[in-house]
Amino acid sequence: MAWTERDIPDLSGRTAVVTGANGGLGLQTALALAGAGAHVVLAARDPAKIAAAEERIRVRHPSASLEVVPLDLGDLSSVAAAAHAVLARHEQVDLLVNNAGVMAMPQRTTADGFEEQFGVNHLGHWALTAHLLPALLRAPAARVVTVTSTARHRAGRLDPADVHLERGYGAWSAYARSKMANLHFGLGLQQRFAAAGVRASSLVAHPGLTNTDLQARAVREGGAGRVGTFFEVLTARSGMSPFEGARPQLRAATDPRARGGELYAPRYGSHGPAVRRRILRWRGLQEQIHTLWQVSERETGIPLEGPAASAAL
Repeated sequence: MAWTERDIPDLSGRTAVVTGANGGLGLQTALALAGAGAHVVLAARDPAKIAAAEERIRVRHPSASLEVVPLDLGDLSSVAAAAHAVLARHEQVDLLVNNAGVMAMPQRTTADGFEEQFGVNHLGHWALTAHLLPALLRAPAARVVTVTSTARHRAGRLDPADVHLERGYGAWSAYARSKMANLHFGLGLQQRFAAAGVRASSLVAHPGLTNTDLQARAVREGGAGRVGTFFEVLTARSGMSPFEGARPQLRAATDPRARGGELYAPRYGSHGPAVRRRILRWRGLQEQIHTLWQVSERETGIPLEGPAASAAL
């Protein structure tokens, strides 16, 4: 039988943080986790949308335990404030779903001067995970799930000398690079958990071809070009619903049989039930993970090891 949200075990007493919980995959993830009894922290940027999302969850699950935390992943001060709010209220965090992201944006920078897609999709989640790591490590067996994309296969290597693509920018190549960073981050974090001997685990998921606002926004913002229009039409006609597309990240976050370092995705690449998929361990993978760690610490000034994260790592 295919895995569905009905297979999520009882999550009563657990705290989950979901980025981008105001719509699309994030909202469906929050809905399912709240329905399973978790206390869900809805972390997102748009106050009106997050209020609507909270109301939608409460209509579906009147007894849901919810909390709203403003979060702008394109601003490290906002990320720090969001993490501080979570840490002030929760001794431990059991689940962190790094879901939010942007796709094929025109060339522009975040509040901290980062290329927007790399800054929002990766560096913002890097900083959030680092800030929350003490609470994650206090949980009995926390999971961090980072959402990537099949677009990662079209990414080039991360150039430490041109992290923000000042020498040449392409909206789709920048998106692919950020999604490859998501994969490398998930794998690298698991390696560090394993080396430290902690019970936390890091997994990766991708939703396949799912019809969310991501495609429409890429077209609205003007960076996606004809490719963006093609994918908007394609996903509208044949993409999975956000309800279906959220299943890989939900399975990675909650399936008792899932293990750190695994990737969950649709069985048939872009469509199908959520299954564990093989990760190709290509030559140079460790070098690229090492480069990502160096670049991320340098750019954000936030280590994922040491006092800023936890003495255990």
